Amino acid sequence: MNTILKILGIGILIAIGVGFYYKMEGNDPLGDAIVGIAVLVSAFILMPIFLYVRWKGKKLEDYTLSEKNMKKMRENNRK
Repeated sequence: MNTILKILGIGILIAIGVGFYYKMEGNDPLGDAIVGIAVLVSAFILMPIFLYVRWKGKKLEDYTLSEKNMKKMRENNRK
């Protein structure tokens, strides 16, 4: 899964670079389309896959501010 993330990230960076190259060459509509598609892919495909990989196997309750975690923090501050 990490290789998929790396390949997708590099592909998006290349697409953004190609889009800006086309914009500098004078083909603004094509350059804007390439950059826009790359941004959409990064937001709707790359980011969810990245979040899934990073959160896999972790408990969300360890990172939320619940009464149990507040009690642990109070106990740790007293020491």
